Amino acid sequence: MPEPLTLTVSLRGTREVRDNCQLFRLTGLLDAFSEPTFRKVVSKCIEEGPRNVILDLSKIDFVDSSGLGALVQLVKKAQTHEGTLQIVTNARVTQTVKLVRLDQFLSLQPSVDEALENIKKE
Repeated sequence: MPEPLTLTVSLRGTREVRDNCQLFRLTGLLDAFSEPTFRKVVSKCIEEGPRNVILDLSKIDFVDSSGLGALVQLVKKAQTHEGTLQIVTNARVTQTVKLVRLDQFLSLQPSVDEALENIKKE
């Protein structure tokens, strides 16, 4: 059962814990204003586990360099805790990520189902 996440006025979402992963579904803006809270909340959840994380950003309207920086830090954090972090994306987020050449590093997925399949393969 998804639980609501308290982030910021401009960034909202839910967190759902499954067998071996956490699924975050986010809507709104991942920008300089929402980034510190977003990073802190997701970081704490990675520490608590499960270690495999899926960020569903398919409904995100905007991501800026602060948001991208947070995503990079969260991928590194998940790897440090022997987990994975995958990002379900939309055209706007994909374009921004590819612009700064982070598409390989950030493990972009077209759907939540495909991200879940990747976790099962590990």
